[in-house]
Amino acid sequence: MTKHHYQSAIAAFDKANSEDPNMEMANGKEYPKELLYAQRMTEMQERYAPDASEAVKLACRAQHIQRWKSPRSNFPMDRNGYLQWRTGLYKFHAETAGKLMKKAGYDEEMIERVMSIISKKGLKVNLETQLMEDVVDLVFIEYYMIGFASSHPEYDEAKWIAIIKKTWNKMSERAHEFALAGKVALPEALVPLILKAVKE
Repeated sequence: MTKHHYQSAIAAFDKANSEDPNMEMANGKEYPKELLYAQRMTEMQERYAPDASEAVKLACRAQHIQRWKSPRSNFPMDRNGYLQWRTGLYKFHAETAGKLMKKAGYDEEMIERVMSIISKKGLKVNLETQLMEDVVDLVFIEYYMIGFASSHPEYDEAKWIAIIKKTWNKMSERAHEFALAGKVALPEALVPLILKAVKE
């Protein structure tokens, strides 16, 4: 790891995310939403895979970089619109991170490697991309799944099991074991559904 380049890039990612106008409370303090998410990604990555490569560490920190600049409302509110939004986000996040990495002094090879991970290229076959995906899903389970549930009270048990299965299927076996070993704070209200979903 090139310590100077790495620290400069992380600082640039955090500065970009600190511009988020959306705020979120955590531990009695208010944070820009995407800055908090990025910090949670790094914390989970260090907990789950402390020996991760420099590229994975950078990708985790930048995975949602400046997401508010591409809101879901800019796309049609149907399945195709959702897919267009997601595809556009991958490209936007990767390019934003790449530009900041270049300013931090990284070479093109490392920039392309990180951009590929953020774009989720080679999921299930690229070990670095899969590692970031594991971190994404573990962060969602610990911090965001319960909020997502609260915002969709109309979802019945079958719908929730389908959502949990979809998340679970994106994760590696290592991440499954990590989550079920008590190393992730499962949302208490959803534990019965999570256990039911992963056993089906």
